[in-house]
Amino acid sequence: MVGSKEKSKLRLTLRYIIASALLLVMVYPYLYMVLNSFADWTQIDKQLVPSKFTLKSYEWLFTGGEVGIARPWVNAFFNSIIVSVASTALMMVFGVMVAYALSKLNFKGRDTVNNFVLFHMFFPAIILLIPQFLVIQKVGLYDTYWAMIIPKAVSLWAIFMYTNFFKAIPTVFIEAAKLDGASDFKILYRIMMPMSKSITAVIFLFLLMERWTELLWDMLVVRSDNMLTLNVLLSQMFGPYGSYPGPLYAASVILTVPIIIMFAIFGKKFKEGMQFSLK
Repeated sequence: MVGSKEKSKLRLTLRYIIASALLLVMVYPYLYMVLNSFADWTQIDKQLVPSKFTLKSYEWLFTGGEVGIARPWVNAFFNSIIVSVASTALMMVFGVMVAYALSKLNFKGRDTVNNFVLFHMFFPAIILLIPQFLVIQKVGLYDTYWAMIIPKAVSLWAIFMYTNFFKAIPTVFIEAAKLDGASDFKILYRIMMPMSKSITAVIFLFLLMERWTELLWDMLVVRSDNMLTLNVLLSQMFGPYGSYPGPLYAASVILTVPIIIMFAIFGKKFKEGMQFSLK
C-alpha cells in the first residue's frame, strides 16, 4: 500500500516538473524580453538572465536618450490606443446589432445574409487588401485615423459568435418585452447584452488583441510620422534604431501592457465565455 502511494506521488511530482518545464519554455521568451528591457546596455543579449538592471532603455524611449532627439514613441502609443479602441468599439456595436437581427428577427433574405457571413469568414482577407487601399485613397482618407479605423469596423467573426449565442437565448424573453412595448433596440441593450457578458468578454478581448497587433494594413495607409502606430514604429526600428536593442525591447514590452491589463480585468468573464464557445 505504501509503495503504491509513493509511486503515485512520484508520478504526480514528475507531471508537475514536466508541466513547469513546458510552461517555462513557453513563457521564457517574454521574460527574456522584459529582463533585457531593464538590463544594463552592456549586458543586453549577452546572457540569459542579466545581472545589472537600469531604466535607461525606457528613459531613452521617452526622452530621446543620449542624442536628445525626441522619438515618437508616446505619440505612436496613443495612436495605437485611439485606433484600437475605436475599431474594437465599432466591431462590437455592429456585431451585436447584426447578430440580433440574424438570430431574433424575421426578414426576407436573412438566410442569405447569414450564409454570406459564413462564406466571407473563410475568404482570404489579403485578397481584398489592394481594393480596400484604393478605395481609401479615392475617398481621401489616406494617412488619417479613419483609414485605419473604418476598414476594420466590422468583424464577421464577432457577428458569427454573437449570432450563435443569441440563438441560445429563449425567445420568450423578447416576446414578453415586446408585450410591454419595448423596442428592438431596448431589448438588445436591456435584455440580450446583460445576458451575454461572458461571450462579450471573449469577443472584446480577441478583437482588441487582433486590432492592437495589426501591422500590415496600418503600414499601407499611413505615411507621416505623427500617424504611426506603435506596431509600425517598431517595425521601422530595425533600420535607423537597430543599434539600440534596449529600447527595442522596452517598446515591445509597452506594446504588451494593455493586453495584459485587459486580460487581468476580464479574465473571469473570458473563462466563462470560452467554456460556452467550446460546448
